Amino acid sequence: MNEYFSNSTNRRYPSNLAGWVRYFQLAEIPVLAVTANALEELRSIENEVDARMLNEVIAADPLATLKLMAYIARDYRGHHTTDVETVNQALVLMGITPFFKAFGEQPTIEQHLDGQPEALEGLQAVIHRAHRAARFALSFAVHRSDHDAPVIHEAALLHDFAEMLLWLYAPPLALEIQRYQSENPTLRSVSLQKVLLGTPLSDIQHALMQLWRLPELLVNITDDRHEEASQVRNVLLAIRLARHTAKGWDNPAVPDDVRDIAQLLTMGVGPTESLLLDLDQ
Repeated sequence: MNEYFSNSTNRRYPSNLAGWVRYFQLAEIPVLAVTANALEELRSIENEVDARMLNEVIAADPLATLKLMAYIARDYRGHHTTDVETVNQALVLMGITPFFKAFGEQPTIEQHLDGQPEALEGLQAVIHRAHRAARFALSFAVHRSDHDAPVIHEAALLHDFAEMLLWLYAPPLALEIQRYQSENPTLRSVSLQKVLLGTPLSDIQHALMQLWRLPELLVNITDDRHEEASQVRNVLLAIRLARHTAKGWDNPAVPDDVRDIAQLLTMGVGPTESLLLDLDQ
């Protein structure tokens, strides 16, 4: 495939898994501007803030969620006997004042990508897709009476965080991948990533999750290699549906998604389709 692709950027980027892991490991993760603003508002009334209020802000932002979970896993490792698997658990463990002390005024994705509207639009599209996937995944988990529903929601929200980091820290490559896929929709994402990045994004993401010592359940749920497990299928089907319906429900792959989701939920295809359409309103 190398004869068809070339890196058209003038910047030097990593070309293998180890390089990309180091590259992203050293990068500071920005958050959405709405998240940064909300955190500053809460900081001004710190004495009135509880974990629930912070959770509502952070858990709605996949990058803020990733940043907090990585911090907890690194700095609080050994302070607790069980894995912290959700934002709310992390905040309860950490406490309000230590949180505000550790997380000062946050850099934002809008600041980071100022003057790069195409990259900002690309990142926002991935974040929007992550929100829809998380909403689908949570609904599936609740329907299945899965006691790990909050973790499943978080796993779907974080499932594509490496793609978000690529838009943030290598936007020319992210745009190049987007362009090739737009010109030839039959090209598989993994094949493009291997050529342009030297490794699949999924491998980069898995390595980062292990490096940042994220909870085992969260890592497994987010790892497609465990796709036969019901919780992983829950997340993957939510991700699939969010991708295929990103521009509407007329994608030819949607009927297969609905059929597989119906099987997961042990429902008929018709009722499942109605449920999914209701969830997307």
